[in-house]
Amino acid sequence: MTFLAVNAVGFAVWISLNTVILEKPWDPFPFSFLTLVVSLEAIFLSIFLLIASNRGARVDQRRSHLDLQINLLAEQENTEIMKLLHLISRKVGVGENGEKGFEVLKQTTSPELLIAQIDSLRQGTEVSRENGNSPGRRPASTRNAE
Repeated sequence: MTFLAVNAVGFAVWISLNTVILEKPWDPFPFSFLTLVVSLEAIFLSIFLLIASNRGARVDQRRSHLDLQINLLAEQENTEIMKLLHLISRKVGVGENGEKGFEVLKQTTSPELLIAQIDSLRQGTEVSRENGNSPGRRPASTRNAE
């Protein structure tokens, strides 16, 4: 708001000096020089806004990348916890009717496949899910090769 107030006061002073107060104005009525000054100010302001926007975009990109890394680590930890719970439930002898779902969930998530599936959904096409696996999960054959 300070910038707006300074500009409004400056323009009012400029116009009043060149129309009412001075007998011989340095910038008479169509205010050519004032137009030049305002245009230069607009150019510099737009450059500053673009610079600030680029910095903000870089910060947002870093945060997004960090968020992805944290989410992938959390997913890996959840998968390991689920494997341990499955082993415990097998040892105790409960919950064996959920084997099919467990086999899909214990596979490592592939961010590349998830991105391809998101892109295909936006385009209205379907990405093939190898061996009937859930989205983003690599088939056991590729997971075990690592």
